[in-house]
Amino acid sequence: MPRLFPVLSALCCLALVAAMGCSSGTPGEAHSDNPRAKPRTLTFNGGPRGGTFNHFANKMAAVISEDVPNLDVRARQSGGSVSNLLALCAGKADMAIVNAGDAFLGRTGKLRCLDKKYADIQAMAFLYWAPAQLVIRADSKIHTVLDLRGKVIAVGNPGSGAALSAERFFRHLKLWTRFEHLPEGYAEAAADFAAGKVDGFWTLAGAPTTAVIEAAAAVPVRLMDLHEAATISGFYQLYPFYSRATIPAGTYPGQTEPVDTFQDAALWCVRPGLDNKTVYDSLQAVFSAKRLKEMRRIHGAAGSMGPETGIDNLSIPLHPGAVHFWSEHRLEIPPILMP
Repeated sequence: MPRLFPVLSALCCLALVAAMGCSSGTPGEAHSDNPRAKPRTLTFNGGPRGGTFNHFANKMAAVISEDVPNLDVRARQSGGSVSNLLALCAGKADMAIVNAGDAFLGRTGKLRCLDKKYADIQAMAFLYWAPAQLVIRADSKIHTVLDLRGKVIAVGNPGSGAALSAERFFRHLKLWTRFEHLPEGYAEAAADFAAGKVDGFWTLAGAPTTAVIEAAAAVPVRLMDLHEAATISGFYQLYPFYSRATIPAGTYPGQTEPVDTFQDAALWCVRPGLDNKTVYDSLQAVFSAKRLKEMRRIHGAAGSMGPETGIDNLSIPLHPGAVHFWSEHRLEIPPILMP
């Protein structure tokens, strides 16, 4: 996989010069290592219930709270990727997980669904790959995306990266108005799918995804191939922050064959007003050898995390504290990622 987004480099650099976006909120004060100092409380936005964002946010917040003196980081559920962008920009969250595509489009003012420009958002690290997964019943007569016409598909809750990625994909294929799309979060979608209320549901999350596992425990499921349609239609050319992905056989119960799809990258992002030491210490805690092992135990998607991949697949500049951290790990920071 490419380390960066070379196709977007020129656009991003121009956007950085011109960006005059939303307020970054009140900058946090640097935390103290004095054991008697009063702990500071920070908020770490995850995502909808049943999604990978929450697994990562919960664990990362706990790790930082345990390993960084006088820092209490509290994870909370959210609407998802775009909702997290808004929270960071408004100063209502200090850290959050955001999809790389949404982060880039938001920073450059190109999120078509919102009249908002998230110019100040900065990255801390690449976390994991998030493949698009369209889940249908194993015995369904849906075999290609064209068969979705007239069906009912849960596409993710409003404000989520899942919902926006589904809309981008199916609008590009001129299918968005040809089926009924329900704005449901992963957990609700999986429950409705198992109850036969929807014909399928869409996720954009690290595999294996809890909601898909829960659905597969109730009824036999099948994942749709999305890569073929993305390739033939020119989807990758229009949205070059997406790339091909393969979900290995055996990822879910009853899945005997690998499934090709497309993927986005999940990024650890931060409001720019947060002090450098907090960002540096948080990265040092989460990316320690001990804690990385724990992250990989709680979710298979964390296998992508590591000191050697920390700035891979980033679509927006790094926070200065993150530049300091990754430079110490002997990673060369390209100009596109400099704040």
